[in-house]
Amino acid sequence: MKRLLVLLALAAPLTPALADTAAGQVQQLAAEAKAANPGFAGFSAARGQQFFTTRHGNDWSCSSCHTVNPMQSGKHDVTGKVIRPMAPAANPERFTDAAKTAKWFRRNCKDVVGRECTAAEKGDILTWLMSLK
Repeated sequence: MKRLLVLLALAAPLTPALADTAAGQVQQLAAEAKAANPGFAGFSAARGQQFFTTRHGNDWSCSSCHTVNPMQSGKHDVTGKVIRPMAPAANPERFTDAAKTAKWFRRNCKDVVGRECTAAEKGDILTWLMSLK
């Protein structure tokens, strides 16, 4: 038991650093998706792309502001503010702060879907964005 506690204590500082990478965030989302649905079988880049480009009953899709090609900059439909590329290959700073990722998913999903996105939806989107080269 003591050995387990020592291992957990040593691993704890690594967790935030891992969460501040796109891959680490995908791992965290996978754990959340599995907890929500024990039958969860993994993320899909194809589902992520479809979610990103589809209107979900509201006026916008993710691609309304971020463009259908996340390797390029987008522009907010209302404010006109330039949005740097979503794909980490085109914007290495993207998804390097888990708190910021969570904040923007929460805000944008409410605009696009009218609710918070599920862990599975977020994981699909991140998986697709990470697959772009």
